[in-house]
Amino acid sequence: MLVGSTGDYRPLSYLDPQTNTYWGFDVDLVEIIAKNLGVKVQYVPTSWPTLTEDMLNEDLFDMAMCGITITDARKEIMLMSDGYLNNGKTILCRKDEAERFTCLEDIDQPDVIVMVNPGGLNEKFANENFTKAKIVVHPRNEEIPSLIAEGKANIMITEIVEAPYYVQNDDRLAAPLLEKPFNHGMIGALMRKGSEDLLDSVNGIIDSCKKDGTLKRLHDKYGLVYSF
Repeated sequence: MLVGSTGDYRPLSYLDPQTNTYWGFDVDLVEIIAKNLGVKVQYVPTSWPTLTEDMLNEDLFDMAMCGITITDARKEIMLMSDGYLNNGKTILCRKDEAERFTCLEDIDQPDVIVMVNPGGLNEKFANENFTKAKIVVHPRNEEIPSLIAEGKANIMITEIVEAPYYVQNDDRLAAPLLEKPFNHGMIGALMRKGSEDLLDSVNGIIDSCKKDGTLKRLHDKYGLVYSF
């Protein structure tokens, strides 16, 4: 089974440049799905700007799993599985600025630099919500937290499933609005229309993982909040 992944979204799906292997919540779940289907996984690189185009190309991969939010826009032209992880937009900032940012209005100021990765929902969210702050698009999502910590920008738009990982691994960073996300969503697997049989199988496996405790164990492994 060919699985598309951006490989830039810790702790969900990350391509480790040292080992050239993928790790994360979604990677573990993909392996469980593949085992239940009796197939082996081969990962195919994709990117957030090209994700839809790549998914619609029948020659690239069968399914994508790398922290993909379920949206109506995606469901109009593709298939998305049942949700297996709760999500929502939040921010990363430097710890010494944590008290400065308590709401969107605090962020949308002329002296604030907001950094996002290109082509995904983070960039869309920033463009829809900030008219005064300076928005900087950085090509590699996994590099943005370090750039925030170094003072290259004030804010990273991110998700509640990603922010805790960086806070835990860099004591210069904070996620002051983690408990109050700006919106709520669910993460699921992405497939082409016409793959309804695969969708049904994946949904069945996700449901079994919820019922037998496997999904909760994955949440616990990566320090994510389980709410099913």
